[in-house]
Amino acid sequence: MNKHILNTVIQEFINNNINSNTAELLLKKTSFENVELKEVVEQIEAKKRCKAKLPTWFYTPNIYYPNKLNIEQTSSEITADYKSKLMSGNSIIDLTGGFGVDCFCFSKSFKEVIHCEIDKNLSEIVSHNFKQFGIDNVKALNIDGIEYLKNSNQNHDWIYVDPSRRHDSKGKVFYLKDCLPDIPKHLDLLFEHTNNVLIKASPMLDITIGISELKHTKDIHIVAVNNDVKELLFVLCKEYEGEISINTLNIKDGKKETFKFTYSSEASAKANFSLPQTYLYEPNAAILKSGAFKTIAKKLNVYKLHQHSHLYTSNKLIGFPGRIFKIYEQISYNKKEIKKALGNSKANITARNFPESISQLRKKFNIKDGGDTYVFFTTNANNEKVVVICEKA
Repeated sequence: MNKHILNTVIQEFINNNINSNTAELLLKKTSFENVELKEVVEQIEAKKRCKAKLPTWFYTPNIYYPNKLNIEQTSSEITADYKSKLMSGNSIIDLTGGFGVDCFCFSKSFKEVIHCEIDKNLSEIVSHNFKQFGIDNVKALNIDGIEYLKNSNQNHDWIYVDPSRRHDSKGKVFYLKDCLPDIPKHLDLLFEHTNNVLIKASPMLDITIGISELKHTKDIHIVAVNNDVKELLFVLCKEYEGEISINTLNIKDGKKETFKFTYSSEASAKANFSLPQTYLYEPNAAILKSGAFKTIAKKLNVYKLHQHSHLYTSNKLIGFPGRIFKIYEQISYNKKEIKKALGNSKANITARNFPESISQLRKKFNIKDGGDTYVFFTTNANNEKVVVICEKA
């Protein structure tokens, strides 16, 4: 951490050039005392990425940023805030602290927060930034979190860990056993120091595999932002052997779409099927990730179009956690009919349980992207390939 970057002149340069072309800035060869222009440009690039993702950091003066890759990998403020509301108590330890976004939010729910980070430079950055925020209940330690626990006698209300998903030989990984630290291997150690563990896993991890890798899972939270799954969270409680609750959340335009069910209920649930009725429903990404395909049909009293289509329909309009459309035309998958209905027009296309891709369909029927028409190429309850033409409800 080069503290000269915090000099007033350099901070003013960063703020004045936040929207500048950084490649052009490097060509200007502007010089600063004790700081290379490349370091300043790195600060600009990293700060740019914080405007939407980490607004508190972006708008707080004299914040020091790590490289832009670290910013891309860190939690967003909106997801960190969600996690912080799942836990509370006197003490929490974050074994893989990173840029400290999660600990920033944890500091509002706990009296004491311990931030472990093996990278010395990143640990120093976090310590500096928390001083700028006026946060004094976070202790930033430059240490491996697992090694810290091995040598500690302290117990905590919660342990949080976000294992690194980059493996030296395997590249990018998502099984928990391949991540660093290996949480399944060290789970007994964690439970020697707490009764409650929160694990952030890769959004790519299959929930069933995650449950099989871990023990004592009590809750699973799937968090999507603007219909993009960002976090898969496992809540473990010492000696817990009961039913697993699955909570889905999609945060879109400041609104929250939620759906909750139990892990075992999906296996026993039975969905009813129907041809398209008046309304069409498309579940949000968090629900699709959860696998609650039959449960949502049963709980919300809607019909599935097909076992594998994961689209739903009803004659009565209901509140649904996802996109809602009003159907105004249904046609069979017939080239002549489709050309007549959609040829040379604009439409938003979705292909579900259909043999052709969206790009193939656009090219085949000369359909441009955009407009207010929404078209679903799918398979119905009679195993027929159909085209459902809609508008947003």
